[in-house]
Amino acid sequence: MYTYSRKHKLLCLLIFAAITANVNITRAQRHEPAPPSTGDTLQAATLDQVVAYAITHQPLVKQAEADESIASNVIKGKLADWLPQVNFSLNYQRYFDLQSSVIGGNVVRFGVDNTSSAQLTATQNVFNRDALLASTTASKVRIQAQQNTERSKVDVVVNVTKAFYDLLATEQQISVNQESIVRLQRSLKDARSRYDAGIADKTDYKRAQIQLANTQVSLQTSQELLKYKKEYLKMLMGYPIERQFNILYDTALMEQDVPLDTAQELVYTNNIDYRILYMQKELQEANVKYANWAYLPSVNLFGAYIVNYQNDAIGELYHNRYPFSYAGATLAFPIFQGGKRIAKVREQRWTSRRIEWGLANLRSSINTEYNRALATYKSNLTNYYVQKENVDLARDVYNVIQLQYNNGIRAYLDVTVAETDLRTTRINYFNALYAVLASKMDVLRALGQIDYQ
Repeated sequence: MYTYSRKHKLLCLLIFAAITANVNITRAQRHEPAPPSTGDTLQAATLDQVVAYAITHQPLVKQAEADESIASNVIKGKLADWLPQVNFSLNYQRYFDLQSSVIGGNVVRFGVDNTSSAQLTATQNVFNRDALLASTTASKVRIQAQQNTERSKVDVVVNVTKAFYDLLATEQQISVNQESIVRLQRSLKDARSRYDAGIADKTDYKRAQIQLANTQVSLQTSQELLKYKKEYLKMLMGYPIERQFNILYDTALMEQDVPLDTAQELVYTNNIDYRILYMQKELQEANVKYANWAYLPSVNLFGAYIVNYQNDAIGELYHNRYPFSYAGATLAFPIFQGGKRIAKVREQRWTSRRIEWGLANLRSSINTEYNRALATYKSNLTNYYVQKENVDLARDVYNVIQLQYNNGIRAYLDVTVAETDLRTTRINYFNALYAVLASKMDVLRALGQIDYQ
């Protein structure tokens, strides 16, 4: 029997520390991440501002960043297995009927009515394949999570940029149609005056009415389509659906962005999809090693300090203590598991080969995608230069024919054709400009040169 001593006081302090630490950990766990917010809004924005907003607020990017944080904490939890694992437990038992045994024909009861014990145990991994896998792959898992976030940002930049150009093309179509309507209304007025004056027949102003009506329909179609494209861009940006913003652009600056070095060599390791799959291959190689480690033993150290309390009177239970302690080591060596380990090793090796075939297929896909995007870019670039020249030609033709019509040299039909050509070529020019810029993004995506910083 022992009385209170320094060891007993030390045990009480350990108990108090364990309870306090558990309370603090519980409190820390209550601090959950803040819910998603709608974020800032834009009044008017350039392409760079729209892309920057999307990188910050797009839900898919935020999910990828959350996955990155989850992976980091999972790694910390796995690596914690290498640290000593200390546990404390306190229990109390009340016996209503003590255990009995017959000795020499007499019934003898063992024990006391009240028992309690405090246990402080510790274990330490020396070799454990689960903890070893976590420590050898921790950096690669972090890189993989970062690469997934990078791919989300790259996709957001590409999709938002192309949607921005598409929206801008529609706005330009609206602007061109509005300018055309002003000219057609003026032409209709002139044609009607000529008819009323007996200079021309009614077919001129009838043609003007038809062309004006068709242009007004085209304008309304573009305006309705613009509403959808704005909502689509807001969705890609993660922009609040109840808020509105206008886009700012400089056609001259956009024209400066058209050129692209088409002689660049395709480097697969620059492509984010390739790097993600290659990292998956490296992690799979670690899984092959992990499967082979199943043949190795696991080793761990352990120790415990236990204090028992026993007394028939509950009020006197903790007056006397009966401590004991021990320490030891465990070596667990798997001998036979029915061929499970062999099958697991083969499974992981085949999985590794499958990823290698996937890399070969991905290289072929990236090469095909790059050549397709490059061919589309070159085609759009040629069309852009042609349409840019056609705008100047169509404007000159329209001005000359309009002047000749006013002087009675040309028929109004020629004015109608010239007006249609001018409107069409201007729309085609803007469509060609934004198409070549969008196809440039596809080329940069295949090359792995999308800047999302």
